[in-house]
Amino acid sequence: MTVYALKPRFQNLLRPSTAALWRLGVTANQVTVAAAVGSIAIAGATAWRAETRTVFLIVPLWMLARMALNAIDGILAREFRQKSVLGGYLNEIGDVVSDAALYAPFALVPPFGAASVGFIIAASITSELAGALGPMMGASRRYDGPMGKSDRAAVFGALGIWIGLSARSPDWLAWAMPLLAVLIVITVVNRVRGGVSEAQRSGVAAC
Repeated sequence: MTVYALKPRFQNLLRPSTAALWRLGVTANQVTVAAAVGSIAIAGATAWRAETRTVFLIVPLWMLARMALNAIDGILAREFRQKSVLGGYLNEIGDVVSDAALYAPFALVPPFGAASVGFIIAASITSELAGALGPMMGASRRYDGPMGKSDRAAVFGALGIWIGLSARSPDWLAWAMPLLAVLIVITVVNRVRGGVSEAQRSGVAAC
């Protein structure tokens, strides 16, 4: 069970707002780009004022807003006939860029550091790549857990709240990044295995 499993309910709540945006002429690609640009802007502001720990409170708020934007662009693409090849590229690239940007400021907060957060960013990119490669290998886009994009958003949102409300993070919190890394690596393995298994069931030869 991952946060991604809650996506259908979240989308149901956003359908009226999405319909209103469609009537205003807003496109799925515009929403996708807005989510990526907003993520970079929030990350930049957080890194710039990282010594003011309360600035990290904007991270969970933006994570929630970004999840809504991601759900909206998906609804616009599928249900309002705005699906496109360009949109597919923007969606995958935008997610990776947004994640990397939003995770980066945490490297400026003890007990975390550049090495641990950098590995999380690299592992997250690998995880999304493993999922996106599914259709190229004769499978579907893989969203296997236990630590997909939505789950990582929940973790970093929680860390943002902790940092924003705490005068100092305890040293033992440094273990959060290695633990997160292990879960992301497991996610990569699960997505590859799931993709290979699905492709084999579909009759696609596996190497």
